[in-house]
Amino acid sequence: MANTSARVLYKPFGLAGSVGAGLVAGIAFKQIWKRVADSEDAPEANDRRHGWAEILIAAAIQGAIFAAVKAAVDRGGATVFERLTGEWPGEDVGDED
Repeated sequence: MANTSARVLYKPFGLAGSVGAGLVAGIAFKQIWKRVADSEDAPEANDRRHGWAEILIAAAIQGAIFAAVKAAVDRGGATVFERLTGEWPGEDVGDED
């Protein structure tokens, strides 16, 4: 079973990483949307000027970018934490909880 104190100590790092990942993902999405749609801003769900397809495509792209950035930041943070403390902060081989 993973060390419970390592998980508790990791919480602030994980939270900071999540906030940072959200900011990075937002910036990345804006840049990608500018190039893909030739528009400064992605459509909002309640903006009548945009159809369902454009709104759902924008949301899917934004969600995929956010998930990929968050996973990369979470994994990188856990790896750095392990290097600094010698403890893996999450699920490990053999964990049954």
